Amino acid sequence: MSEDISSIIADADDHMKKAISHLESELVKIRAGKANPQMLDSLVVDYYGNPTPINQVANVSVMDARTLTIQPWEKNMLQAIEKSIIGANIGVTPQNDGAIIRLSLPPLTEERRKELVKRCQGEGEHTKIAIRNIRRDAIEHIKKLQKNGLSEDAAKDAEADVQAATDKNTQL
Repeated sequence: MSEDISSIIADADDHMKKAISHLESELVKIRAGKANPQMLDSLVVDYYGNPTPINQVANVSVMDARTLTIQPWEKNMLQAIEKSIIGANIGVTPQNDGAIIRLSLPPLTEERRKELVKRCQGEGEHTKIAIRNIRRDAIEHIKKLQKNGLSEDAAKDAEADVQAATDKNTQL
């Protein structure tokens, strides 16, 4: 029984860590004024009929603090990359000079900053909800074990451990 409890707690903690890492990856994608190549990680380009991540068809680099450059490995990919950027609606218009694509990030306005804050808070809230759902599922598993013969004290201790893991992952 103690192996089951430890695996439930370890599994819950692992899922909570994955939720936190997902939050971190989502926050990196938010365009907050400074150019970051990871902003384009979710961008998919039509590469000879196959949807392919942009970092597999081009070199994405930072030219300066507010400019990204995209240099495709094949020149005929310029139009496909440009079309993908426009279709992604990331708030930036690509500038194609025939060899590379430049993305100039506009300065942030107060309205845009408030919008970014709301989006970040929303992402954080989604992660907290996911962590609470993981905690609920782990506690339900522990209660099932208690019905199958686990002592009440061991179940309470396991629930406290799950709560400790939840607290640890939500107080970042």
